[in-house]
Amino acid sequence: MPCPALPEGFDATDPDLLHDRVPFPEFAQLRQTAPVWWCPQRRGITGFDDEGYWAVTRHADVKYVSTHPELFSSTTNTAIIRFNEHIQREQIDAQRLIMLNMDPPEHTRVRQIVQRGFTPRAIRGLEAALRDRAGKIVAKALTASRDGSFDFVTEVACELPLQAIAELIGVPQEDRLRIFDWSNKMIAYDDPEYAITEEVGSNAAMELIGYAMNLSAARKECPAKDIVTQLVAAEDQGNLGSDEFGFFVLLLAVAGNETTRNAISHGMHAFLTHPEEWERYKATRPATTAEEIVRWATPVVSFQRTATQDTELGGQKIKAGDRVGLFYSSANHDPEVFTDPDRFDITRDPNPHLGFGGGGPHFCLGKSLAIMEIDLIFNALADSLPDLRLAAPGPRRLRAAWLNGIKELRVTHP
Repeated sequence: MPCPALPEGFDATDPDLLHDRVPFPEFAQLRQTAPVWWCPQRRGITGFDDEGYWAVTRHADVKYVSTHPELFSSTTNTAIIRFNEHIQREQIDAQRLIMLNMDPPEHTRVRQIVQRGFTPRAIRGLEAALRDRAGKIVAKALTASRDGSFDFVTEVACELPLQAIAELIGVPQEDRLRIFDWSNKMIAYDDPEYAITEEVGSNAAMELIGYAMNLSAARKECPAKDIVTQLVAAEDQGNLGSDEFGFFVLLLAVAGNETTRNAISHGMHAFLTHPEEWERYKATRPATTAEEIVRWATPVVSFQRTATQDTELGGQKIKAGDRVGLFYSSANHDPEVFTDPDRFDITRDPNPHLGFGGGGPHFCLGKSLAIMEIDLIFNALADSLPDLRLAAPGPRRLRAAWLNGIKELRVTHP
């Protein structure tokens, strides 16, 4: 179905577009007139040998696709909706080893093992250490700033997710910046500022996987009381092999680092551009805050699935092999689900956002950890830096095809 209100050549996976903004007005038009819309693309431009994908923009439809893996596969073309056009097909296929890109039953097997590290008890066990770390991160930012200003992304937002991953899997804290560097290289291939090629990104992924495999081997040799030992110490008892653990850590580096970092960065920007909400947060600290920050930020703009058979969605006939884009940023602003969705409201309740996925087998395992991190860092900020202000007109955004990323957010304090 055509959508005449869209600009010529509109494509919500265009890195140049997402470098400037998330296309909320266009998403609104699509939800109203063509909620399942064919987006044509030049063959090969995204790394896939096809001529486009179906853009799914309504909350209900995104949930439907997410909860029907038998109809919509994560494995066929992976969950990443757009690669660099120079990527080779075998490089795409290699990513099927990552849990994000698996379908049941293989996904079910790996997830059942990995979720041992994300039990409520395991997450609660991290809380005291992460609260202390959050306080130290904010205190360090305060003392490290020049003339009262600093980059919130590098000094605050990136630190707690990295330290949480290090705490969770037993990575020495001094190695956390290596994870930061590797993860940046893996996802920043569309941003010319970083001058990162597919080869550099692939090499970073291999270095991270190798690091994790060495960590796995060390725990098999000398078990410890940590998640790594739980996941890898006895492969014949249903644990992860060294290579599987390597790919799990790679997923953590992006899913547990990049996404939470960007949620925190967007959350701070939202507070500073909605000062009444910052005042309300400082005064009342509502428990609903972190969920609204994730809805507002929606760090992953979109993932994709591939139809396993001919089917129908939103009145459109989808053929087997067609790619289907799930636009979480659009779903999280669907007025059919959210009252006044374009308002940042830290007391929003209920808040059935899809910032952690649309349900189904790929619902984010680390949701409770991410929510904890967001709560802890903003409590620390409200306690120690209550008078933060923007030091520049707005954030510098990442040029990316599927991430709502912030590279720099300059802030200042009295």
